[in-house]
Amino acid sequence: MWTADEVAQLCYDHYRIRLPKQGKPEPNREWTLLAAVVKIESPSDQACDTPDKPMKVTKEVVSLGTGTKCIGQSKMRKSGDILNDSHAEVIARRSFQRYLLHQLHLAATQKEDTIFIPGTQRGLWKLRPGLSFVFFTSHTPCGDASIIPMLEFEEQPSCPVSRDWVRNSSAEANSEIEAPENKRNCEDPDSPVTKKMKLGTLVRMVSNGTTHLDQKESDPVAQDVSNSDLSLGLTAVTGVAPSGVKVVDIYRTGAKCVPGEAGDSRKPGAAYHQVGLLRVKPGRGDRTCSMSCSDKVARWNILGCQGALLMHFLEEPIYLSAVVLGKCPYSKEAMHRALFGRCQNVSALPKGFGVQELNIQQSVLLFEESRCAVQARWADSGGRLTPCGAAISWSAVPEQPLDVTANGFPQGTTKKEIGIGSPQARSRISKLELFRSFQQLLNSITEDKWPESLRVRKLDSYLEYKEAATAYQEAWSVLRDQAFRSWIRNPPDYHQFK
Repeated sequence: MWTADEVAQLCYDHYRIRLPKQGKPEPNREWTLLAAVVKIESPSDQACDTPDKPMKVTKEVVSLGTGTKCIGQSKMRKSGDILNDSHAEVIARRSFQRYLLHQLHLAATQKEDTIFIPGTQRGLWKLRPGLSFVFFTSHTPCGDASIIPMLEFEEQPSCPVSRDWVRNSSAEANSEIEAPENKRNCEDPDSPVTKKMKLGTLVRMVSNGTTHLDQKESDPVAQDVSNSDLSLGLTAVTGVAPSGVKVVDIYRTGAKCVPGEAGDSRKPGAAYHQVGLLRVKPGRGDRTCSMSCSDKVARWNILGCQGALLMHFLEEPIYLSAVVLGKCPYSKEAMHRALFGRCQNVSALPKGFGVQELNIQQSVLLFEESRCAVQARWADSGGRLTPCGAAISWSAVPEQPLDVTANGFPQGTTKKEIGIGSPQARSRISKLELFRSFQQLLNSITEDKWPESLRVRKLDSYLEYKEAATAYQEAWSVLRDQAFRSWIRNPPDYHQFK
């Protein structure tokens, strides 16, 4: 049907050809991350996919996001007009919600073809048969999915790591590994920046967060371990690899454990992190309330990508069928654990909700604006690379599909515009603007055709509309109780805007 390289190339081409320069990294000195949602459509009259006759499908990017930053807790606003989290994965998902709102408006007003068809209940819609959505990200999501082994392979980069590298082990065994002091954020170890990983050579570390440190490096001491398997519990990453290859360290995440979780051991080497924990994105001196992208994708994998508001109009959640990664340090087992393995025992969910077993694949294609791609091109320039301060949102909608922000507001917004709450001072994918689009959808439909959940009582605030999506809220409650007890939730007064 499709390959990981086809999906990656489609997203890279869309970014390079379809988007203007606005919001893109400054050449020679800035880098960014990319994520996108790709619509896969299979003709309904086609036979099943077989090796000798693969099914032909059409692929279309319907949302795209770039970004590496999020705001600190002190900058959050109760008016819903700021983007708290501008990591690429989150921007892409919010852009996807904007696309879904537009498609629902087309369905409700019967103006033209749409991805939705009427459901079995009044006012509800469902996806047309043959449609699915693939999530692409140029790098492993920050948080749990980025805690992966650093092996002794000569060229470790895009070679998926075997399940043999994670196991339960004693503190004595873990203490035998010494970590490099360096926590350099390099997304692709197969580059001039990251040298071959042999014992006795320098090993580059990854900190997949928003704060990136360059420090002096030291040589790691490897550990021999064998007969291990994948542990989905709260365990440390320790060390075996296929065919006796040694785990010399781990790639680390900058995301911090949330209050209430067991916490990282911070021991030297491969025992530094505990896996399977909820984590919050780091801030520069100002702690954030944004959960890691690994945690958010895991949540979408049970609750759907549509969110609570859109669930009012949908017969069932809209799930991702697959996740494709660009070329970067990668472990399929770590992705499995982070995105659905740690939630696989969640049960008693409302009808239509469930834990999805994602198809996880990796491309061999590197994103041209990634940190390591930029660093490799300009290795001799001597300048310091920094993450791009802007975030790009693009949605497959007819009006103003592009939205470029910095520090949570549209790029170029003045303090005066922010202070008076000007519509020009809001991102089109902010909570408030998506709520406005939802209200416009509601107003385009006569009340007698509203779904039952919106006719029970009069609703006013953003919070009231979210809470009225009872099945969604029940599913979220079950997920928190059974897997994500420590999830950081914003106080209700941050959702009271109208």
